[in-house]
Amino acid sequence: MKWLISLCLAALFCALSASSSSGVRAQQPRAASSGVYSDAQAMRGEAISQTQCIACHGDRLSGDIAPPLVGQDFLSVWEKQPLSDLFDKILNTMPADALGSLTRPQTAELVAYILKAHGFPAGNPELGSDDAVLRQISLARTTAAASTSTAAAPPRLSFPAAGNLNQVMRGILFPSSNVLFDVQTQDPGARQQGARADAATTTARYGDVYDPWMVVDAAAISLIESAPLLMTSGRRCENGKPVPVDRTDWQQYVQGLADAGRAAFKASQSRSQTAVSEVTNLVSDACANCHRVYRDTPTAAMRCTPPR
Repeated sequence: MKWLISLCLAALFCALSASSSSGVRAQQPRAASSGVYSDAQAMRGEAISQTQCIACHGDRLSGDIAPPLVGQDFLSVWEKQPLSDLFDKILNTMPADALGSLTRPQTAELVAYILKAHGFPAGNPELGSDDAVLRQISLARTTAAASTSTAAAPPRLSFPAAGNLNQVMRGILFPSSNVLFDVQTQDPGARQQGARADAATTTARYGDVYDPWMVVDAAAISLIESAPLLMTSGRRCENGKPVPVDRTDWQQYVQGLADAGRAAFKASQSRSQTAVSEVTNLVSDACANCHRVYRDTPTAAMRCTPPR
């Protein structure tokens, strides 16, 4: 009897150990090149893309009014992130005109199709939708990490581009320029300062909490300080094309914007409505010079395309 009990305990221990080992293996980092999806799953994803993706991303996902989902440009962004980030991006923000319409299984099928389109081999198991598993999968072609035996200098703090060019424009340049243009019809010196307790929104309530001329100062400074953001390597336009930071004309347009911002700040320091109003012509010209070449195109897909 004792030997039978011992045998059962040993079998139970082995089963638990195997289960634990299997769970550990499931959470180990994996490369997408190891076969993380099935062919059938990718085919279902291709069918979904025909109704949900091609209108913005093009017939073969090569890009149209939205960025491409295939190619090195795509990989250069997503190979630095776990596959779960791509999964969440599709699940939470796509398609743009029907947010929340994709299920988790459908999202996994779309991701499988994207992997197949990039030449990652299929495997036997289907790609799941569990976040913990997806977080361990990398799009990088190799998982080997570079190592060095020499002592390295402390890395400099850096901030890679987070938003596309349109987001920077809408978030910083558009509202800041409008503050300057408003001076043409409203004298900052005649406006009242202070919070509005009866305002319905926080923006309206605290929109005038600072001295109006200080707001004009800050708007001018925003134009100057935005220049490095427009020259950030790796930033892309809304359609996925890279911002042409290496082109001489782009650099001139950015310099022109910074110069206009400096002129606006100098004029604002005079606290003269007339002086700032005159300088807004420089701001308008600086914006228009760039827009004529890189924004005002026949289609959104052509924006950020260098002139021939």
